[in-house]
Amino acid sequence: MTAFPASVVDAVLAHMNDDHADDNLLIVRASGAFDATAARMTALDGTGGTWLATTPAGERELTVPWSAPISERPEIRREVVALTERAARELGVECHGH
Repeated sequence: MTAFPASVVDAVLAHMNDDHADDNLLIVRASGAFDATAARMTALDGTGGTWLATTPAGERELTVPWSAPISERPEIRREVVALTERAARELGVECHGH
């Protein structure tokens, strides 16, 4: 498992939670929290990202694997975009630009 520096993780989490709340929600809905009403990314490493989904039953943590292990910062964006696009396809919704 590749651990990214805390500064990288913090920057990605801030960006995802401040600018991509809709994408976070798509990802968790397509990853098993179908009834989620909100989601925020809470962690990531070289194997996947972790989100906290808010559902009617309470909060639920989901870890979603990347398509392959990653070790470089630019790969994080690629993997999050791929997760978002896959989620949009699976849920039958339009994916907004990244």
